[in-house]
Amino acid sequence: MRLSLIASFVALLFGGLALADVPLRDRAKELFEPIPSSPPAISGETATPQKLALGKMLYFEPRLSESRDVSCADCHNLSMGGVDGGKLSGGHNAQLAGREVLTVLNAIFNKSQYWDGRAANLADQVVNSVMANPKAMLKTRGGPMPINPTEHAAAKQHAVEQFKAIPGYVAAFQQAFPESSDPVAYDNIGRAIALFEATLITPDAPFDRWLKGDDAALSDAQKEGLKLFIDKGCATCHNGVNVGGGMYARFGVVKPPAPEYLPADDWGRFAVTKAIADKYAFKVPSLRNVELTAPYFHTGATFDLKKAVAVMGESQLGAQLSADETDKIVAFLDSLTGRQPEVVLPILPPRTAPPLAQAQ
Repeated sequence: MRLSLIASFVALLFGGLALADVPLRDRAKELFEPIPSSPPAISGETATPQKLALGKMLYFEPRLSESRDVSCADCHNLSMGGVDGGKLSGGHNAQLAGREVLTVLNAIFNKSQYWDGRAANLADQVVNSVMANPKAMLKTRGGPMPINPTEHAAAKQHAVEQFKAIPGYVAAFQQAFPESSDPVAYDNIGRAIALFEATLITPDAPFDRWLKGDDAALSDAQKEGLKLFIDKGCATCHNGVNVGGGMYARFGVVKPPAPEYLPADDWGRFAVTKAIADKYAFKVPSLRNVELTAPYFHTGATFDLKKAVAVMGESQLGAQLSADETDKIVAFLDSLTGRQPEVVLPILPPRTAPPLAQAQ
């Protein structure tokens, strides 16, 4: 609960304690939480070493896709902040998503996945992206939609059949899901990858250390940027452990942004809910590691974080931020970059087992 902030506002209204008198860290603790030092659990799942090993292999496995040349890691590059770093100019990104890739880092803390929230969790996101058939997608006003669901079902079955033909994967699935009579199953693919993705968190950001009491973790400019971030209203939507990812918001609350930022034919969450109130609404993205995840917005319209901040200030808050204010807010955002995951690349099982003599 945010009782201390509420009390401060009430006191301010009645001429008592001014909000400015509340220590900045106390205000921040009401709005944000540090990234935990260890991965959170997924409800109903046990993250065994065998499941995590399988999930990591599948994350880097291009044979998982219908085209046999796209892996999770292609669009969610762990060396580039969990995104692909490219604009929506074509290729796998545009074909599979129709929008800019969101980072996989800390995605476990989001309330849903994708810009429009059409996947409730990481497992749903896995089976709806990597397993999708790019040739069976149609870009519509409501967003990318499958042309033929039958083709998608066939792609799922094809993926299962091909993994059953790879001895190394058959063994890995059996070890990961020993309780299952048929472990090489479509749902188990999503479960394993989701468990691995849940480990891709970035703790120990300077902001986290500061929240925990380390005064020296933030510079003066970053602290001033945090104060602006709160006072201007940015934290109304960008809050919580992920500094975003916890709600949906209409893009252009005060003023519609230019078409390159908000194309007229992409109606956002409306494609999922069909509710008029959700037209041009999108999931508020996490700002964790934002300095690493350019380009910005669901269109990938700019690589300039300062420009992105200015656009958001004008469109969402009706605020014309000065250059100094923008610089300080960006300085604060830089403090959200945490310790990046260190992942050793897996050796993927070959299609056929090597001869026994060679294996020895």
